[in-house]
Amino acid sequence: MKTCMNHHAMHRAVALCLGGLVLTCASAGIQAQTIYRIVGADGKVTFSDKAPVSADQGKVAGTGVGASGAAASSGGLPFELRQVVNKYPVTLYSSPKCGPCDAGRALLINRGVPFAERTVNTQEDTDALQRLSGDNSLPFLTIGGQRLKGMSDSEWSQYLDAAGYPKSSVLPATFKNAAPAPLVSIQKPAPKAEPKPAPVEAEAPAPAPGPTPSNPAGIQF
Repeated sequence: MKTCMNHHAMHRAVALCLGGLVLTCASAGIQAQTIYRIVGADGKVTFSDKAPVSADQGKVAGTGVGASGAAASSGGLPFELRQVVNKYPVTLYSSPKCGPCDAGRALLINRGVPFAERTVNTQEDTDALQRLSGDNSLPFLTIGGQRLKGMSDSEWSQYLDAAGYPKSSVLPATFKNAAPAPLVSIQKPAPKAEPKPAPVEAEAPAPAPGPTPSNPAGIQF
């Protein structure tokens, strides 16, 4: 009986946290899921959760997803699932040759959870993950503003249940998640437009020679 009560209390805490009713959980807002890689004019690379005000401040690559960045287009999803996806988008952060990442991905796919996937392959990806999650452990899962480090079937399932995701897939047969994308997309700077040379004014034609002592009529051939 005690075990049952503890499980019920834990599930209720998960639901409250996802609902934004617990202040400590709400402080990990969805905005923190978007990180910008900024390359200044001097070539210095910085990461920030705020985009530059203007393009002159550096090129930018957005990472992660925010509240509006659902895993894939939710237009073809059943209404109830679409509501959950829009409110609590799911993002999986993974890397190649990562067994727990594969297990987490399989759990989401088998349950029919639409999700975005961000891969961590480069040092810049690792730095961004460190800023996003606080360490470099993978897999890393976000459900709305909730962050889950490491793979745990029971923990992931509890949070998906509390968010309102169906326990079994209701996805259309034609649905496909978006392809995995790097956590940091490096953007090449746009080539600067070369200044156009000023138009060369055409030289005025030389005046026709007038009459000379040897050519009194000014005849030209």
